Amino acid sequence: MRTNYTELELDALRELANVGAGTAATSLSLLLGTPIDVTVPSASALPITAAIDATGPPGSCVTGVAIAIDGDLRATALMLFPEAEASTLCSLLGLPADSEYAASALDEICNILCASYLGALAEMTGLNLAIGPPRQVVDRLGSITGAILAMTATAGADDVALLLDSTLIIEGRARSLAFLLIPSTAGVDDLLTQLGLG
Repeated sequence: MRTNYTELELDALRELANVGAGTAATSLSLLLGTPIDVTVPSASALPITAAIDATGPPGSCVTGVAIAIDGDLRATALMLFPEAEASTLCSLLGLPADSEYAASALDEICNILCASYLGALAEMTGLNLAIGPPRQVVDRLGSITGAILAMTATAGADDVALLLDSTLIIEGRARSLAFLLIPSTAGVDDLLTQLGLG
């Protein structure tokens, strides 16, 4: 497991995310009917448990959406929304957070974000990627950590995650979102090699 990536390498990964964020902002603006900006101010490579812990207190309630990635890169994309942010996104779609349709709405938002990030990644690296259906859970962050560790172990992932702290700017207000890319063994190094930094 390697987590000691150089600033140049992390800058390259952050640039990948920022390109995807621009596409995501446009798509979400059309879906939600309001101007949206998406930024990725920081990127870090951490052990999975440390990456998830960095997104908030273990006892906080979050909505987590996991999406499997296949093709030239096997990985899991995980998006974590704090409870208040998930509620805000649902309200922009005219849905109460406890509505029977709220989960589907968040799945669609995560699909758009994930497809945008991965589309940028595929275009800049030449990798052929495919994404699976979203799997959503609402729980304490600490409980979600255990479920993600079990899922990634089954998928043959290394114990490292690329954490992209993202911010959604909606109607002038910043909304936090954590995007984690958990690749199979050596997946991050494979990405960097495709970017000429291997």
